[in-house]
Amino acid sequence: MNAPDLTKRAPRSPRVRLGGYVILPRMLDKGRAEIAGTQGEFHYNCPLDQHFTRFAGIDADALMAQLKAGKGDGEILAWIEENGTNKRGAWEIQQWSTFQDNRGPDGDADTLQFFGKLVSASSTTRSDVNTWFAMLDLDDHVSYGGQA
Repeated sequence: MNAPDLTKRAPRSPRVRLGGYVILPRMLDKGRAEIAGTQGEFHYNCPLDQHFTRFAGIDADALMAQLKAGKGDGEILAWIEENGTNKRGAWEIQQWSTFQDNRGPDGDADTLQFFGKLVSASSTTRSDVNTWFAMLDLDDHVSYGGQA
C-alpha cells in the first residue's frame, strides 16, 4: 500500500467513510504516512482518532501493526470487524458517524474560544464553519494553498 505524502496534500477528510465509519480513512492515511516518514504536521492516534478507536474497541498500536504489514483499506476494515471489542451494528455505526460529522465544540467557554481561534487561523469570514469536521476540512484546504 502506498503511503500518502502529507507534506504535499492533506489526508482524507474526516467525513470520508470506510465501512460506514467516519475518521477511519483519515487515521489510516496518517498511520501510513507516519510509517513512511511523510506525516508532516499530522499525528496518528490524535484525540480525533481516539474517538474512533474507543467506539470500535481497537488498540491504535495494533492497528498500526496492521498498517505496517501493508494491509489495504478493505483488509483493515475486515481486521477491525474481527478484532474490535465493541461489535457494532450498521445502524450504530451510521448513528455514531452522523453524530461525529455534526459534532461541534462543547459549550464550555474554553473549548468555544479554542475552536474560534482554530477557525480564525484559516478564515475570519466563514461563519458556516461550526463543526470539528468543517474546521478540519477548512484547515486542510487552506494549509495546502486553497482559498477560504
